[in-house]
Amino acid sequence: MYRQIIHFIIHLRLHYQFFLLSGGYLLGGLMAPELDTSRYLMQFLNVHILLFGGATAFNSFWDKDEGPIGGLKHPPVMTPWMRPVSLFLMFAGLFWAFTVGLIYTLVYAFSLLLFWLYSTPLARWKGDPHLSLIAIAFSTGFNSVLMGTLAAGGAITIPVLGAALGASMILLSLYPVSQIFQLDEDIRRGDRTFAGLYGIDGVKRFYIGFYFSGLLILCGSLYLLYPIPTAFLFVTALISGVIITRIVVRLDGNRNEYERVMRVKLIASLSFVLFLLFSSLIWHEWIEIPLIRNYF
Repeated sequence: MYRQIIHFIIHLRLHYQFFLLSGGYLLGGLMAPELDTSRYLMQFLNVHILLFGGATAFNSFWDKDEGPIGGLKHPPVMTPWMRPVSLFLMFAGLFWAFTVGLIYTLVYAFSLLLFWLYSTPLARWKGDPHLSLIAIAFSTGFNSVLMGTLAAGGAITIPVLGAALGASMILLSLYPVSQIFQLDEDIRRGDRTFAGLYGIDGVKRFYIGFYFSGLLILCGSLYLLYPIPTAFLFVTALISGVIITRIVVRLDGNRNEYERVMRVKLIASLSFVLFLLFSSLIWHEWIEIPLIRNYF
């Protein structure tokens, strides 16, 4: 049983949630004029452990992957008790969300619903090349920014919605890339993924279109609040995008490329997360650097 518990914790993929998927939430907190620190930090744990972690484990239960997946090169075997426990985590987080407010709870519940539709055999949006993109874009991208803003004490405004759209497009741009390494397993399950339908070339075009369009939308929205930091973000993210593009266009779907792709995703996402974290620390005056603070 001890080994099974360890396997379940591994399937939460907490390193993936904290270092790759936390950018949206941090972006939302940065766009809030003030910060309710304790509530913001507690809901960070709620979103990334109970909601995202529970959803990831729930999806892993139904996928039963044996090959590399996002954040795990060798996923351990899951057992029947893990499915209800993963659902329990998500619904426990939903009840916790009520402490923030009704709108926050509705956004949280919408993400939970999308995660369920994405994975469950009763709907299996993951098996549809277009519904899967909608589920991922809103559940882990768009809604994450809104939850970060609301948890911090801010409101949903036009700039926040624009930033949420841009961030979700950037997040989504690399989503189909990992699918090219599990085409055989997806076909065996009967899933029609984006990579399976449009092929590797389609995945490459999708990345280029969504990453750079999303970057423009994100920076255009963020520029209204933080002109100088946004200019820095745009230049560095543009350079990063060009570098990733050079790697993506050379992929041929060989599983030996998996580690390189995951390393690129980790570096790119971690850089974005660190920028947002550093910016939030300065903007909300968790650390005092007056010279830099003047540029916000």
